Amino acid sequence: MRNSLIAAIACFAASTVVGTEGNWNEVKSWVYQLCNYKDDKLDEIAASDFDLAVVDLSRDGGTNYFTHREIEAVKASGKFALAYFEIGAIEDYRPEWSSVPDDLKAGKVGGWPKEQYVKFWDERWWPIVKGRADQALKAGFDGAYLDMVTTYEEIPKTGMKREILAHKMVDLIVRISEYAKNKNPNFKIVPQNSPELYTWAYWKPKPNKKYINAIDGLGMESVFYLAHDKPANKGWCKENRNNALAIKKAGKLVLGVDYAGKPEFIADSYRKQRAIGFVPYVSVEELDVVLREGETKKQIPNAEKKGKPNKRGEKNNRRGPHLRP
Repeated sequence: MRNSLIAAIACFAASTVVGTEGNWNEVKSWVYQLCNYKDDKLDEIAASDFDLAVVDLSRDGGTNYFTHREIEAVKASGKFALAYFEIGAIEDYRPEWSSVPDDLKAGKVGGWPKEQYVKFWDERWWPIVKGRADQALKAGFDGAYLDMVTTYEEIPKTGMKREILAHKMVDLIVRISEYAKNKNPNFKIVPQNSPELYTWAYWKPKPNKKYINAIDGLGMESVFYLAHDKPANKGWCKENRNNALAIKKAGKLVLGVDYAGKPEFIADSYRKQRAIGFVPYVSVEELDVVLREGETKKQIPNAEKKGKPNKRGEKNNRRGPHLRP
Protein backbone atom coordinates (compact mmCIF):
# COMPACT_ATOMS: atom_id res chain seq x y z
CA MET A 1 0.00 0.00 0.00
CA ARG A 2 1.39 3.34 -0.99
CA ASN A 3 2.09 5.91 1.63
CA SER A 4 1.21 9.53 1.08
CA LEU A 5 3.62 12.26 2.02
CA ILE A 6 3.61 15.99 1.51
CA ALA A 7 7.29 16.80 1.27
CA ALA A 8 8.51 20.22 0.32
CA ILE A 9 11.96 20.79 -1.08
CA ALA A 10 13.59 23.96 -2.34
CA CYS A 11 11.90 25.50 -5.33
CA PHE A 12 13.55 25.05 -8.67
CA ALA A 13 14.22 28.01 -10.91
CA ALA A 14 11.70 28.47 -13.69
CA SER A 15 12.99 28.93 -17.21
CA THR A 16 11.61 30.88 -20.14
CA VAL A 17 10.83 28.88 -23.26
CA VAL A 18 12.41 30.19 -26.43
CA GLY A 19 9.77 31.06 -29.00
CA THR A 20 6.91 31.37 -26.50
CA GLU A 21 6.23 34.57 -24.64
CA GLY A 22 5.88 34.45 -20.90
CA ASN A 23 7.21 32.37 -18.06
CA TRP A 24 6.31 28.70 -17.53
CA ASN A 25 5.40 29.16 -13.88
CA GLU A 26 3.17 32.11 -14.76
CA VAL A 27 0.72 29.91 -16.68
CA LYS A 28 -2.77 30.58 -15.30
CA SER A 29 -5.03 28.76 -17.76
CA TRP A 30 -4.94 25.82 -20.13
CA VAL A 31 -7.00 23.87 -22.64
CA TYR A 32 -6.94 20.11 -23.18
CA GLN A 33 -8.30 18.67 -26.45
CA LEU A 34 -7.35 15.29 -27.89
CA CYS A 35 -9.70 14.82 -30.83
CA ASN A 36 -12.48 16.32 -32.94
CA TYR A 37 -10.43 19.39 -33.84
CA LYS A 38 -12.55 21.92 -35.70
CA ASP A 39 -11.96 21.48 -39.43
CA ASP A 40 -9.04 19.19 -38.49
CA LYS A 41 -7.04 22.30 -37.58
CA LEU A 42 -5.80 24.07 -34.45
CA ASP A 43 -7.18 27.49 -35.41
CA GLU A 44 -9.80 27.42 -32.66
CA ILE A 45 -7.19 26.71 -30.02
CA ALA A 46 -4.82 29.33 -31.42
CA ALA A 47 -7.61 31.93 -31.32
CA SER A 48 -8.48 31.15 -27.70
CA ASP A 49 -7.06 33.06 -24.75
CA PHE A 50 -5.54 30.17 -22.80
CA ASP A 51 -1.89 30.28 -21.68
CA LEU A 52 -1.18 26.65 -22.55
CA ALA A 53 -2.64 23.98 -24.83
CA VAL A 54 -2.33 20.19 -24.74
CA VAL A 55 -3.15 18.48 -28.03
CA ASP A 56 -2.45 15.08 -29.55
CA LEU A 57 0.58 14.62 -31.78
CA SER A 58 -1.86 13.83 -34.58
CA ARG A 59 -5.17 15.28 -35.70
CA ASP A 60 -6.61 11.80 -36.39
CA GLY A 61 -4.80 9.53 -33.95
CA GLY A 62 -2.78 8.15 -36.86
CA THR A 63 -0.07 9.53 -39.11
CA ASN A 64 -1.71 12.86 -39.93
CA TYR A 65 0.57 14.72 -37.55
CA PHE A 66 0.23 18.38 -36.75
CA THR A 67 2.85 20.31 -38.68
CA HIS A 68 5.56 22.65 -37.49
CA ARG A 69 3.69 25.56 -39.06
CA GLU A 70 0.50 24.70 -37.16
CA ILE A 71 2.28 24.40 -33.83
CA GLU A 72 4.18 27.62 -34.43
CA ALA A 73 0.84 29.35 -35.03
CA VAL A 74 -0.39 28.16 -31.64
CA LYS A 75 2.82 29.36 -30.00
CA ALA A 76 2.66 32.68 -31.82
CA SER A 77 -0.66 33.32 -30.08
CA GLY A 78 1.25 33.38 -26.78
CA LYS A 79 0.60 29.80 -25.70
CA PHE A 80 2.81 26.95 -24.65
CA ALA A 81 1.99 23.90 -26.78
CA LEU A 82 2.42 20.41 -25.32
CA ALA A 83 2.18 17.18 -27.31
CA TYR A 84 0.06 14.42 -25.80
CA PHE A 85 1.25 10.83 -26.16
CA GLU A 86 1.16 7.64 -24.12
CA ILE A 87 4.23 5.99 -22.63
CA GLY A 88 2.68 2.96 -20.92
CA ALA A 89 0.14 1.64 -23.42
CA ILE A 90 -0.61 1.40 -27.14
CA GLU A 91 -3.92 1.81 -28.99
CA ASP A 92 -4.55 -0.36 -32.03
CA TYR A 93 -5.18 2.67 -34.27
CA ARG A 94 -1.79 4.24 -33.61
CA PRO A 95 0.74 3.94 -36.45
CA GLU A 96 3.22 2.10 -34.21
CA TRP A 97 0.78 -0.69 -33.31
CA SER A 98 2.03 -3.20 -35.88
CA SER A 99 5.67 -2.66 -34.92
CA VAL A 100 5.10 -3.54 -31.24
CA PRO A 101 5.84 -7.26 -30.70
CA ASP A 102 2.97 -9.30 -29.32
CA ASP A 103 4.98 -10.35 -26.29
CA LEU A 104 5.56 -6.66 -25.46
CA LYS A 105 1.81 -6.13 -25.14
CA ALA A 106 0.60 -6.99 -21.67
CA GLY A 107 -3.18 -7.23 -21.68
CA LYS A 108 -6.16 -5.06 -22.48
CA VAL A 109 -6.70 -1.86 -20.59
CA GLY A 110 -9.88 -2.29 -18.56
CA GLY A 111 -12.89 -0.85 -20.39
CA TRP A 112 -10.85 -0.09 -23.50
CA PRO A 113 -10.62 -3.21 -25.71
CA LYS A 114 -8.69 -1.38 -28.43
CA GLU A 115 -5.84 -0.55 -26.06
CA GLN A 116 -3.12 -2.72 -24.51
CA TYR A 117 -0.72 -2.15 -21.66
CA VAL A 118 2.90 -2.54 -22.67
CA LYS A 119 6.01 -3.72 -20.83
CA PHE A 120 7.24 -0.17 -20.66
CA TRP A 121 10.57 -1.15 -19.10
CA ASP A 122 11.50 -3.39 -22.04
CA GLU A 123 14.20 -1.89 -24.24
CA ARG A 124 12.12 -2.72 -27.32
CA TRP A 125 9.54 -0.16 -26.19
CA TRP A 126 12.02 2.70 -26.15
CA PRO A 127 12.10 3.22 -29.96
CA ILE A 128 8.32 3.83 -29.89
CA VAL A 129 8.57 6.41 -27.12
CA LYS A 130 11.67 7.97 -28.67
CA GLY A 131 9.85 8.25 -32.00
CA ARG A 132 6.98 10.09 -30.35
CA ALA A 133 9.37 12.47 -28.62
CA ASP A 134 11.15 13.03 -31.94
CA GLN A 135 7.83 13.85 -33.61
CA ALA A 136 7.01 16.38 -30.88
CA LEU A 137 10.43 17.99 -31.27
CA LYS A 138 10.16 18.02 -35.06
CA ALA A 139 6.76 19.71 -34.93
CA GLY A 140 8.09 22.42 -32.62
CA PHE A 141 6.08 21.60 -29.50
CA ASP A 142 7.24 23.22 -26.27
CA GLY A 143 7.06 19.92 -24.45
CA ALA A 144 5.39 16.55 -23.97
CA TYR A 145 2.35 15.61 -21.92
CA LEU A 146 2.86 11.95 -20.99
CA ASP A 147 -0.14 9.70 -20.38
CA MET A 148 -0.61 6.14 -19.10
CA VAL A 149 1.97 6.60 -16.39
CA THR A 150 -0.62 4.68 -14.34
CA THR A 151 0.36 1.50 -16.18
CA TYR A 152 2.93 0.79 -13.48
CA GLU A 153 0.16 0.07 -10.97
CA GLU A 154 -2.45 -1.35 -13.36
CA ILE A 155 -0.46 -3.76 -15.53
CA PRO A 156 -1.22 -7.40 -14.61
CA LYS A 157 1.03 -10.39 -13.98
CA THR A 158 4.50 -8.93 -14.29
CA GLY A 159 6.06 -10.89 -11.45
CA MET A 160 7.46 -7.62 -10.10
CA LYS A 161 6.47 -5.68 -7.02
CA ARG A 162 4.68 -2.39 -7.60
CA GLU A 163 7.52 -0.48 -6.00
CA ILE A 164 9.92 -1.89 -8.59
CA LEU A 165 7.49 -1.01 -11.37
CA ALA A 166 7.18 2.51 -9.95
CA HIS A 167 10.93 2.98 -10.12
CA LYS A 168 10.99 1.63 -13.68
CA MET A 169 8.32 4.15 -14.69
CA VAL A 170 10.36 6.93 -13.13
CA ASP A 171 13.38 5.68 -15.07
CA LEU A 172 11.40 5.90 -18.32
CA ILE A 173 10.23 9.45 -17.56
CA VAL A 174 13.79 10.46 -16.71
CA ARG A 175 15.06 8.90 -19.93
CA ILE A 176 12.49 10.80 -22.01
CA SER A 177 13.41 14.02 -20.23
CA GLU A 178 17.13 13.59 -20.73
CA TYR A 179 16.70 12.65 -24.38
CA ALA A 180 14.40 15.55 -25.25
CA LYS A 181 16.24 18.17 -23.22
CA ASN A 182 19.51 17.16 -24.83
CA LYS A 183 17.96 18.26 -28.13
CA ASN A 184 16.07 21.24 -26.71
CA PRO A 185 16.98 22.29 -23.14
CA ASN A 186 13.70 24.21 -22.87
CA PHE A 187 11.53 21.20 -23.74
CA LYS A 188 9.02 20.59 -20.95
CA ILE A 189 8.12 17.20 -19.51
CA VAL A 190 4.69 16.87 -17.89
CA PRO A 191 3.51 13.40 -16.83
CA GLN A 192 -0.20 12.89 -16.21
CA ASN A 193 -1.47 11.33 -12.95
CA SER A 194 0.44 9.10 -10.51
CA PRO A 195 1.73 12.02 -8.40
CA GLU A 196 2.79 9.47 -5.77
CA LEU A 197 5.86 8.69 -7.90
CA TYR A 198 7.43 11.66 -6.15
CA THR A 199 7.52 9.77 -2.84
CA TRP A 200 6.74 6.13 -3.74
CA ALA A 201 8.07 3.58 -1.24
CA TYR A 202 6.68 0.90 1.03
CA TRP A 203 8.56 2.28 4.00
CA LYS A 204 9.74 5.76 4.93
CA PRO A 205 8.85 7.53 1.70
CA LYS A 206 11.01 10.50 0.79
CA PRO A 207 11.17 12.94 -2.10
CA ASN A 208 12.45 11.32 -5.29
CA LYS A 209 14.85 13.96 -6.59
CA LYS A 210 15.51 12.02 -9.77
CA TYR A 211 11.83 12.23 -10.67
CA ILE A 212 11.30 15.84 -9.62
CA ASN A 213 14.40 17.03 -11.47
CA ALA A 214 13.20 15.33 -14.66
CA ILE A 215 9.77 16.95 -14.82
CA ASP A 216 8.59 20.52 -15.31
CA GLY A 217 5.03 19.99 -14.21
CA LEU A 218 2.28 17.51 -13.51
CA GLY A 219 -1.09 16.97 -15.13
CA MET A 220 -3.75 15.46 -12.91
CA GLU A 221 -7.24 14.29 -13.81
CA SER A 222 -10.23 14.40 -11.46
CA VAL A 223 -8.80 16.76 -8.88
CA PHE A 224 -12.20 17.54 -7.37
CA TYR A 225 -14.66 15.90 -9.78
CA LEU A 226 -14.78 12.47 -11.36
CA ALA A 227 -16.57 12.02 -14.67
CA HIS A 228 -19.08 13.48 -14.63
CA ASP A 229 -20.08 15.74 -11.73
CA LYS A 230 -19.10 13.18 -9.08
CA PRO A 231 -17.19 14.68 -6.14
CA ALA A 232 -13.66 13.27 -5.89
CA ASN A 233 -13.84 12.65 -2.16
CA LYS A 234 -12.57 9.08 -1.92
CA GLY A 235 -9.39 8.30 -0.04
CA TRP A 236 -7.27 7.87 -3.17
CA CYS A 237 -8.54 11.19 -4.51
CA LYS A 238 -7.36 13.00 -1.40
CA GLU A 239 -4.06 11.12 -1.56
CA ASN A 240 -3.59 12.25 -5.16
CA ARG A 241 -4.24 15.86 -4.21
CA ASN A 242 -1.77 15.68 -1.33
CA ASN A 243 0.97 14.20 -3.50
CA ALA A 244 0.26 16.74 -6.26
CA LEU A 245 0.54 19.50 -3.67
CA ALA A 246 3.98 18.17 -2.74
CA ILE A 247 5.00 18.48 -6.39
CA LYS A 248 3.55 21.99 -6.49
CA LYS A 249 5.56 22.91 -3.39
CA ALA A 250 8.66 21.58 -5.13
CA GLY A 251 8.25 24.41 -7.62
CA LYS A 252 6.45 22.58 -10.43
CA LEU A 253 3.40 23.63 -12.41
CA VAL A 254 0.32 21.51 -11.69
CA LEU A 255 -2.35 21.34 -14.40
CA GLY A 256 -5.63 19.99 -13.07
CA VAL A 257 -8.53 18.77 -15.19
CA ASP A 258 -11.94 17.93 -13.78
CA TYR A 259 -14.82 16.34 -15.67
CA ALA A 260 -18.05 18.18 -14.98
CA GLY A 261 -21.04 19.44 -16.92
CA LYS A 262 -23.16 21.30 -14.39
CA PRO A 263 -22.37 25.01 -14.05
CA GLU A 264 -22.24 24.92 -10.26
CA PHE A 265 -19.69 22.07 -10.28
CA ILE A 266 -17.62 23.72 -13.00
CA ALA A 267 -17.42 26.92 -10.96
CA ASP A 268 -16.61 24.95 -7.81
CA SER A 269 -13.75 23.14 -9.54
CA TYR A 270 -12.13 26.33 -10.80
CA ARG A 271 -12.45 27.92 -7.38
CA LYS A 272 -11.05 24.97 -5.43
CA GLN A 273 -8.18 24.29 -7.82
CA ARG A 274 -7.06 27.89 -7.79
CA ALA A 275 -7.27 27.95 -4.00
CA ILE A 276 -4.55 25.28 -3.77
CA GLY A 277 -2.42 26.74 -6.54
CA PHE A 278 -3.32 24.41 -9.42
CA VAL A 279 -4.02 25.64 -12.95
CA PRO A 280 -7.61 24.51 -13.58
CA TYR A 281 -9.51 23.25 -16.61
CA VAL A 282 -12.94 21.62 -16.70
CA SER A 283 -14.16 19.58 -19.64
CA VAL A 284 -15.91 16.35 -20.61
CA GLU A 285 -13.97 13.11 -20.44
CA GLU A 286 -14.00 12.74 -24.23
CA LEU A 287 -11.83 15.87 -24.40
CA ASP A 288 -13.31 16.59 -27.81
CA VAL A 289 -14.24 20.25 -27.46
CA VAL A 290 -12.71 23.56 -26.40
CA LEU A 291 -14.47 24.89 -23.31
CA ARG A 292 -13.77 28.30 -21.85
CA GLU A 293 -14.29 28.83 -18.15
CA GLY A 294 -17.98 28.56 -17.29
CA GLU A 295 -18.99 26.98 -20.61
CA THR A 296 -20.58 23.57 -20.93
CA LYS A 297 -20.52 21.31 -23.96
CA LYS A 298 -24.26 21.80 -24.38
CA GLN A 299 -23.67 25.51 -24.90
CA ILE A 300 -21.33 24.95 -27.87
CA PRO A 301 -23.31 24.93 -31.15
CA ASN A 302 -22.97 21.64 -33.04
CA ALA A 303 -20.33 20.45 -30.56
CA GLU A 304 -20.97 16.82 -31.43
CA LYS A 305 -20.48 17.51 -35.14
CA LYS A 306 -17.29 19.53 -35.05
CA GLY A 307 -14.33 18.04 -36.86
CA LYS A 308 -14.23 14.62 -38.45
CA PRO A 309 -14.29 11.14 -36.93
CA ASN A 310 -10.93 9.46 -36.66
CA LYS A 311 -10.01 6.51 -38.80
CA ARG A 312 -11.76 4.10 -36.43
CA GLY A 313 -15.07 5.73 -37.37
CA GLU A 314 -15.69 6.67 -33.77
CA LYS A 315 -16.39 10.04 -32.25
CA ASN A 316 -13.02 10.36 -30.56
CA ASN A 317 -9.71 8.67 -30.06
CA ARG A 318 -9.54 9.41 -26.36
CA ARG A 319 -9.93 6.66 -23.80
CA GLY A 320 -11.01 8.91 -20.99
CA PRO A 321 -9.30 9.26 -17.61
CA HIS A 322 -7.12 6.49 -16.23
CA LEU A 323 -7.17 6.77 -12.49
CA ARG A 324 -6.70 4.55 -9.51
CA PRO A 325 -10.03 2.68 -8.92
